[in-house]
Amino acid sequence: MIILFVIKQQIRKRFLMMTSKVLVTGGTGFLGKRLKKYKPNWIYISSKQYNLINEKDCDQMLNDIKPDAILHLASKVGGIKENSLKQAEFYYNNTMINTNVLECARKHNVQRVLSSLSTCAYPNILPNYPFSEEDLFNGSPAETNFSYGYTKRALHVQTLSYRKQYGLDYSTFCPSNIYGPEDNFNPESSHFVPALVRKISESKNGDTLEFWGTGKPLRQQLYVDDLVKIIPMLLEKHNSSLPIIVSPNENLSISKMIEIAIKTIKKDVDVVYNNKLDGQYRKDGSNSEFLSLVGDFKFTNFEDGFKSTYEWYKENQGRLN
Repeated sequence: MIILFVIKQQIRKRFLMMTSKVLVTGGTGFLGKRLKKYKPNWIYISSKQYNLINEKDCDQMLNDIKPDAILHLASKVGGIKENSLKQAEFYYNNTMINTNVLECARKHNVQRVLSSLSTCAYPNILPNYPFSEEDLFNGSPAETNFSYGYTKRALHVQTLSYRKQYGLDYSTFCPSNIYGPEDNFNPESSHFVPALVRKISESKNGDTLEFWGTGKPLRQQLYVDDLVKIIPMLLEKHNSSLPIIVSPNENLSISKMIEIAIKTIKKDVDVVYNNKLDGQYRKDGSNSEFLSLVGDFKFTNFEDGFKSTYEWYKENQGRLN
């Protein structure tokens, strides 16, 4: 069995080194845009080209491109507020996208699919942290990410089912909270870090800034340019029935990140918390499996990553919504 596994890994490595057609769904989203700078020869598609909610569009995409492998990043996602308000919409869209991508990939004989999950899929409360890959089904996702979290769980179940029934090399990875340059800075739909950049940047000295929750929840913030270097490694090496968690060791409270942001942007402001919608208190995952797969990897610390994100925002804010 061990010899067979090693042979299979070697075959896959040679295949991926030779392939020139890696198709990236969600290719014009935040992560896709950054990945394109690192892997410009991959093929990046957007919903304007193919609406993946529609099976015919998905089928046409694979007819047109004929990829050797797929990196599946496409999803409908928002910040804590939008995730709470649009649960049915997010559930429908993400379920259809995921189902169409995997089934059309199978029908078109695409042997390798790597799909992105989210730590939102993991249980709201666990007895031990950081959680591991095996904890995925040990409880329900947080209420604030209930719908989105379950669609990501379902994507892993679909992936596992295709592995078992068809013997396909389909697997998933689970990044922690991604942030960085070219993120969505729209205050109505952005995640925490870009919303933080914009809120503090637009404030005036002496302002009092209100933030959701208590400031106590902890988050592992993953700098986007770290992840774009990691993804090709996973595409080549990750072949497991478990999702692989990609997260830095650094685990900061919301209040600490706000403190870093104020210091970086150099604003004299006061902070208050409204104690509403605190979200999941902890969702830090262990990166031990990841490090055992790829070897040592130096993650960007939050202070440096936030500074780069803020610098990008300053240079580009005139063209942002």
